[in-house]
Amino acid sequence: MSDTGRTVRSEEPTAGVIVTGTEVLSGQVTDRNGPWISERLGELGVRVISILCVGDRPGDLGAALDFMAAEGLDLVFTSGGLGPTADDLTAQTVADHVGREMQLDEALEAQIAEILAGYAKRWKFDPEALAESNRKQAMVPDGAQPLSPVGTAPGLVVPGREGQVIVVLPGPPRELQGMWPDALDSKPVSAVLARAEPYRNLAIRMHALPESELAASLREIEAETDLSELEIVTCLRGGEIYVDVRYRPGAESAAEAVREGLRSRHAGFMFSEEGELADEVVTRLLAGRTVAVAESCTGGMLAAKMTDRPGASDHFLGGVVSYTDQAKVDLLGVDPALIERDGAVSAGVAESMADGALERFGSDFAVAVTGIAGPGGGSEEKPVGTVWICAASSDGRKLTRGPLIPGDRASIRLRTVVVSLHLLRHLITGEEPPR
Repeated sequence: MSDTGRTVRSEEPTAGVIVTGTEVLSGQVTDRNGPWISERLGELGVRVISILCVGDRPGDLGAALDFMAAEGLDLVFTSGGLGPTADDLTAQTVADHVGREMQLDEALEAQIAEILAGYAKRWKFDPEALAESNRKQAMVPDGAQPLSPVGTAPGLVVPGREGQVIVVLPGPPRELQGMWPDALDSKPVSAVLARAEPYRNLAIRMHALPESELAASLREIEAETDLSELEIVTCLRGGEIYVDVRYRPGAESAAEAVREGLRSRHAGFMFSEEGELADEVVTRLLAGRTVAVAESCTGGMLAAKMTDRPGASDHFLGGVVSYTDQAKVDLLGVDPALIERDGAVSAGVAESMADGALERFGSDFAVAVTGIAGPGGGSEEKPVGTVWICAASSDGRKLTRGPLIPGDRASIRLRTVVVSLHLLRHLITGEEPPR
């Protein structure tokens, strides 16, 4: 702060995000907007200081706006609280915060009316009620720049206190993301972004490496190299470790030291140095070859993951969800005597399921999964989390593993999919997976 009490802004633009919605605050809905906005701003070189979540109460939103103003942030993005309903109070609350009167934007009113006309004709809405909600959404703070609706609610760019810019965006992610380019192109926001210098990013992905091993390696690298100019973030997601290194121009050598240090220590665990996800790596490695799946405990989740991306039909032929023992016999040709002897959750059954998928689909590769996801069904010999996975190829090669995967039912199923993708990756490359 300066002697006058006015916040002195740094050269590096800073921002905050306020997510409004009692349904988000209560946990009924997961916030997708705050992290998305933060990631996009980071790509542009804007440092996000905080993300706040508040309920649909003007006092709570006002307090969050006061906090952002006191922090001296250049940009504040709000998400939610725009629309025709009684709890959509963001625009009015922002106007009160910056000391501006609300006024009708007639051009915006006409634009929203045109959008709503189609809904009115299709659903036979009450014309008077529609006109009232239309006018409510067209009321904007004096001096604000409206952002054209992607749904029915417009966004706003509002001049704030001490040069701060407040960007008011709708709550539905599709609408918010569709409005994002116009928000960045607005004159007040683009003026702030002109001061930003985008970060460079090194994105390393690892699998099956304990977090403690990664932490120890980073400490060793830091003892050899000054990493103070880097921002290193590590995160464990579904059994994979994400290592993201952000840095400004001039810190390339330090970032490269991290890359080389991790590569020399953990090359067998690294599956991407470009931020690729496991399914992306597998798709690239298949290179025109085909794959099929046979699933039990994952119930189709592996097939869903392998078909998430456009163009999956180039390599994914299909899958069988053989949830019961009889389905494994009838659909995949598993010998019932094998199930009787070893149990459905066993190496032999996983391998037989993979063979069945290879034969029935005529694919180059197959992955089979059988396990106990819980919460019941486990035993002392085979506790909940016991999973057998087999990745097989049409030339007779197989990789079979039986990990004990921790977590609840959802976590076990999700992590089984991840392990299955990596086992297939190792089979394709011919590399022995780390144990």
